[in-house]
Amino acid sequence: MREGTGGTRERIKAVALELFTEQGYEKTSLREIAERLNVTKAALYYHFKSKDDIVASFVEDRLERMDALTAWAETQPATLATRRELISRYADTMFAGAQPSVMRFFEQNQTALKSLAAGQQMRGRMMELANALCRGDDSPAAQLRAALSLFAVHSSWFAVRAPHITDDERRKIALEVADELLASIGTEPDRGVATAEVG
Repeated sequence: MREGTGGTRERIKAVALELFTEQGYEKTSLREIAERLNVTKAALYYHFKSKDDIVASFVEDRLERMDALTAWAETQPATLATRRELISRYADTMFAGAQPSVMRFFEQNQTALKSLAAGQQMRGRMMELANALCRGDDSPAAQLRAALSLFAVHSSWFAVRAPHITDDERRKIALEVADELLASIGTEPDRGVATAEVG
């Protein structure tokens, strides 16, 4: 792909993301995206045939990052150190570049995403990542803690409402909460054995 073409695609994605976040996915038309970019609809169609295609391009970026993280985790021992490193790497991908804006878009347009194939793919990948986080402990509590640790990273973008908080501070808080959840994974069987022995 020529650099100019790639640059145009990225500009379209950036402007679409602004509009989707400002006024919602459903209320934004391709015409509005073209107008804000100061290009014709035909020029826009050259790169993206529909709004769904634009959203799919955001999701594809996320899926690639998540697949790489899951593949890495599978080569590591199922330890707390691996879980901490995995959630830290996940936070890095969520806080890098345009990802914070993408996260806000996902959070504000959940209803629209549910009906899109891209949104369904992302849910599947989130479950794979949660499974990687609780590998070695298949208890329901571990599965829930793993999923909630990922949610701690996501929700830091809208649940932490402190004024003037920096991205670094937001990331630090998210990882502290995630770590509290991850620290208990893999400990349930040990506690159960100890209780049985005492009894």
